[in-house]
Amino acid sequence: MSQADRAVLLWLNGAAGRVAPLDGLVEWLVSDYLITAFLGLSLVFIWFGVRDDSARMARQIGVLTALASVGLANAAVLTINSYYFRARPFEDLDVTLLFYRPTDSSMPSNSAATFIGLAAAVWWFDRRAGAVLLSAAGLHAFLRVYAGAHYPSDIAAGALIGVAAAFMAYRLRDLLEPILRMVIRAARVLCLA
Repeated sequence: MSQADRAVLLWLNGAAGRVAPLDGLVEWLVSDYLITAFLGLSLVFIWFGVRDDSARMARQIGVLTALASVGLANAAVLTINSYYFRARPFEDLDVTLLFYRPTDSSMPSNSAATFIGLAAAVWWFDRRAGAVLLSAAGLHAFLRVYAGAHYPSDIAAGALIGVAAAFMAYRLRDLLEPILRMVIRAARVLCLA
């Protein structure tokens, strides 16, 4: 582990545990639920949020692309974790942990890979929504370091994987678009799209 990685973590985490209301807010924001629910509900809004048929089809293909990005990012993290394990900061350092004690590898950050991958995929077809989702994913990633659950390089590696997964999903979208259109049309028959 690089000294810079450790120094940044300790500097950010040094503020944890000093102001109880701030710690409570951070614990709430870094949980596995809040940002996940926000991103999921955002996809639902994007999926159903337009009445025009052609615009709605484009956005729904975009949502499926974003979900493919999440799958690709998870697969990449799972593959990396089967070959490489990095202990969490709270196992190696004296940090204030504002999160439960995960037992999986710290590197790369799975939440950063999936959240940033999803947000980047949305950004490619809707800049405004993508910027909001990237902001939420970025905040979550930053707070994971603040909360003592990840090193900064874990987040950076996860973010790179997420962006690469979004790019791959975006490139695959062109190849799979006829199938995606058929899936969406079938979902419309069932009032799901």
